[in-house]
Amino acid sequence: MAFRINHIHFKSRDPKQSADWFVKAFNFMILTDEVRQTGDRFIRCMTEDNALRVNFSGERNGEKLPEAIVGPHLGLEHFGIDSADIHADVARLSALGAILNEGPRTGRGGQMVAFMQSPDGFRIELMQQPKK
Repeated sequence: MAFRINHIHFKSRDPKQSADWFVKAFNFMILTDEVRQTGDRFIRCMTEDNALRVNFSGERNGEKLPEAIVGPHLGLEHFGIDSADIHADVARLSALGAILNEGPRTGRGGQMVAFMQSPDGFRIELMQQPKK
């Protein structure tokens, strides 16, 4: 059996707000929205191309999440999203409350990259392939 990524899971103080931001920012679709027996709100989303499920959940009963680490760090540091027009996407995401941390700049092989922080502190890399 080939291994593939099944989903990405974000913990958030307000999972509905986080999921709604990704719906606006990247056309995610909300599949389910429930409160689990553990007390946390759990929202399952799907990317626009139906390629990857992205989950958002809040604190469970008795759980207190630490503040988000927004810069480079150990662990899952960021995830990358393809962009057809990185400058337009940086402007659009900034208008939705994201913060530009780095770039846009030309990277390996002429690819453009930019790092942004979502309103909840999730680190996102936008990637635009070189024009042909």
